[in-house]
Amino acid sequence: MVDRSEGFGERLLGVLLDRAHEMPPQLIAPLVAEEIGRIGGRDISILLQDYEQLILTPLPGRSLAVGKPEPIDDSPAGTAFLRAMTVEQPQADGTRMYLPLLDGSDQVGVLAFTLDTVDDDDRRLLGRLAGLVADMLVTKSSYTDQFFQARRLEPMSVAAEIQWSLLPPLTMITPQVAVAGILEPAYNIAGDSFDYALNDDILHMVIIDAMGHDLDAAVLATVAIGAYRHARRADIGLADLYTFMDAAIHKQFGTDHFVTAQMMRLDIGTGHLQWVNAGHPAALLIRDRKVIQALESPGTLPIGFGGDIPQVSEQTLLRGDRVLFFTDGLVEEHETGGQQFGEERLIDFVESAHGNSVRETVRSLSHALMRERRGITTDDATLFLVEWCGGTADHLASIDI
Repeated sequence: MVDRSEGFGERLLGVLLDRAHEMPPQLIAPLVAEEIGRIGGRDISILLQDYEQLILTPLPGRSLAVGKPEPIDDSPAGTAFLRAMTVEQPQADGTRMYLPLLDGSDQVGVLAFTLDTVDDDDRRLLGRLAGLVADMLVTKSSYTDQFFQARRLEPMSVAAEIQWSLLPPLTMITPQVAVAGILEPAYNIAGDSFDYALNDDILHMVIIDAMGHDLDAAVLATVAIGAYRHARRADIGLADLYTFMDAAIHKQFGTDHFVTAQMMRLDIGTGHLQWVNAGHPAALLIRDRKVIQALESPGTLPIGFGGDIPQVSEQTLLRGDRVLFFTDGLVEEHETGGQQFGEERLIDFVESAHGNSVRETVRSLSHALMRERRGITTDDATLFLVEWCGGTADHLASIDI
């Protein structure tokens, strides 16, 4: 006979899930705190990543210990967040636990609390609890502004508001491929954006830079991303996708507006990469932490100028290869009267960037570049990093119970 009895851990997670279904967003944090209290947890905090990816800021709420924001680069909470691992910090009255809140592979924040003692059964239950809490926060964020407000440490422009609402999760990690992106300046981004979708064995990607600044650029970027998604979901080739986006921009804005872009398709089973470059800086191919070449391609007019049918470029990746896409704001920025930052300096930073995961690497690189430019951001600057790992994910379809 199959044992269907309910253990303590299943009961705890089940109660949390059952109660959360119709719970209003403002009561999710108190609900989480109540359930953690049932296993002896205290001083409970939910820490969310701010938009600049520098700080973990506490979510306010009844029954939560709302302390100071935690720096991502130099704190136990930051270590748990960056490395997607549980961190245990011994204290005089027990053990402080920091658990990454993972929605899929996108990191939402960190769940922190103190327990008197911790054993392996606790660790297993708490890991599952943190995953459930992350899913709840992401789901309930669609119904409230409170979680977004907690993440904001500065006023955000209308253009940036639009751009952040367009973005997919900043990180996606699977056994075969990983992607991560970052936008600067976080609170004033306007014309830069990126998008991706994994459809069966094909990873579709785009990075764009809409002309202009502020709200005009954000509106142009919105139409470009919308046209890209519409064409991508029609499952057309890259050349036709370019033509569709070009027609959409031209019809809406005429000949005096344009968007530079790179549109890519990666077969995650074979490593076969295809792309169309429409007036964008060439991507960099990284192998063993060294930039081995720029992925040059025949010139195609920016989207909106009515260019000819573009040539699709191709490259076969090796396992572990990374491809870095970026907008021109990274390399063309300069201080008044000074030289541009330049691609050579970008390559130097790429090869010395810290971090093993794509997420750590792209974040480290973006912040290092921002420091090097002394925080100057007269134009948007966006990075999008892809790592092809190869292999198959068939084993994930079988689950042992």
